[in-house]
Amino acid sequence: MDIKEEDCAPNHESGMHFTEQPSLKIHTGESGEPFTCKQRGEILTTNQSLESHTVIHTGDQNFNCVVCGKSFTQRRYLKNHMKIHTGDHPFTCPECDKCFTVKQSLETHLKIHTGEKPFICPDCGKKFRIKHSLEGHMRIHTGEKPYTCQECGKRFTEKQTLDKHLTIHTGEKPYSCPECGKSFRVKFCLENHIKIHTGEKPYTCQECGKSFTEKQNLERHMRIHTGEKPFACPECGRSFRVKQDLKSHVRIHTGEKPFSCQQCGKSFSENKTLESHMRIHTGEKPFVCSHCGRRFRGKQNLESHMRLHTGEKRYTCPQCGKSYNEQKSLQIHIRTHTGEKPFACDECGKSFRQQSTLRGHIKIHTGEKPFTCPQCGKSFIEKTKLERHKKIHSGEKPFDCHHCKKSFTMKQSLDIHMRIHTGEKLYTCQQCGKSFTVKHKLERHMTVHTGEKPYTCQQSFREKPGLVSHIKVHTEEKPEPEVEVVLE
Repeated sequence: MDIKEEDCAPNHESGMHFTEQPSLKIHTGESGEPFTCKQRGEILTTNQSLESHTVIHTGDQNFNCVVCGKSFTQRRYLKNHMKIHTGDHPFTCPECDKCFTVKQSLETHLKIHTGEKPFICPDCGKKFRIKHSLEGHMRIHTGEKPYTCQECGKRFTEKQTLDKHLTIHTGEKPYSCPECGKSFRVKFCLENHIKIHTGEKPYTCQECGKSFTEKQNLERHMRIHTGEKPFACPECGRSFRVKQDLKSHVRIHTGEKPFSCQQCGKSFSENKTLESHMRIHTGEKPFVCSHCGRRFRGKQNLESHMRLHTGEKRYTCPQCGKSYNEQKSLQIHIRTHTGEKPFACDECGKSFRQQSTLRGHIKIHTGEKPFTCPQCGKSFIEKTKLERHKKIHSGEKPFDCHHCKKSFTMKQSLDIHMRIHTGEKLYTCQQCGKSFTVKHKLERHMTVHTGEKPYTCQQSFREKPGLVSHIKVHTEEKPEPEVEVVLE
C-alpha cells in the first residue's frame, strides 16, 4: 500500500505521527460516532475494537495454539503466546537484562525500576503500574465479579483468576520445575519455587533483617512487628494476620472439610494439610535437617525441629514469661492460665486443653489399644505411651537435668523436675492461695477443702497412694520399687 504524504502528517498538539488518516482522527477525537458495547455500555473508538471487546462477553475463542491447544480471542494474543513455545524474547530490559516476549510487557516492567504508578483509584487512592490492575482493583469497590466458573458457580473479578481456578477442576499443572520436576498450576508459583533452588531472597525486613522469596511474604511478616491483624472472623471476632488463616479458621465454625484423601477418605479443612497427610501413604519425607539428617513430611515440622538445634524459643507467654519454640505450644500453655478446655468428650463430657489428649481419652471408652510392645505384649492407647514404656526395657533416659544430673525417660518428667530448681509453681489453689509444681498435687490438695475421699476400701482415703498402701495390708504385698510416673 502506498503511503500518502497526509497519512504521515504530524499531530501538532502532541507531536505524534501516524501512518493512516483514520488513526489520526481517532487520536484527535474526530472519528465520528463512537462504537458502544451493548452489554455494558462501554465506548470504543473503532469497530475493530468493539469486535475484539465483544468476544469477552460471548466467550468466542477462534484462534488456537497448535502446540498446546490453548485458545485466544484475538490473533495477536495467539502470536504473542507462540513465543512461549519458540523461546523468542526479543525485548530486553536495559536495567536488569530481563527479557520479554512483547514490548508492552517490557514497558510495564520498566515501571518497577522507575517506581512509576500512573493509574490511581478514585475511591481509595491506591496506585497501579498498569491500567488493567486498576480496573481489576475497582471491582473490589463495585463488588462486580463478571467471570463465572461453569463447574461450581464461583465468581471472580478477573479472568486470570478464573483461569487459575479452573485448573483446580481439571487438575492441570502446566508449569514444571526444571530442577526437581515439581509441577504448579500457576506460573507465579513456579517462579517463587525456583528461588528455593537458587537461594534467592530479594525481599528483606528492615526491622530484623529476615529475607523472603516473595514480596507478599515480607508484607505478611511485617505484621509480626506491627501487631496488625486485619482479618477478623465474623462468628467469634478472632483476628488473623493472613487472610488464608481466616478462611481456614471459618471452616471450624462451618465444619467444612473440602479436601479429601483418595486413599483413605479422610477429609481436611486445608489443602496443605491434605498434601502433608498424603505423605503418610507415600512415605515421602522431603524436608531434611541439615544438622542431623532427620527427615520430615512437612516444612513446618522441620522448622520446629531446627529450633532444637538453635535453641531458639521465639514464642513467650505474656503471663509467666515461659518461652516455646512453637506458637501452637504457647497457645496450649496459655490455657493453663485461662483454664480453657475447648475439646470435650461426647461420651462423658470431660474437657481437655488439647485435641490430641481428647483423641487418646476417647479410646478409653472404645477400649482400643492399637500400640503393642514387642518385648512384653503390653498394649497402649497412644503411640507416645508405647515409646515411653519401651524405655523401661532399654533403660534409656535421654533427658538430663543440668543442675543435678538426674536423668529421665521423658521430657515432660524433666520439665516437671526443673520446677524444683526454678521454684516455679504454676498451679494455685483458688481457696487458700497455696501453689504447686504439678497439677495432680493441686487436685489432691483440693480434697482438703471439699472433704472428698474418692478412694474407698473398708476405709476411705483422700489420696490414691493412701488406698494403694492400705490394700497391701490385706494382700501382704511388698512395696514395689519406685517408678517414674507422669500425671496429666
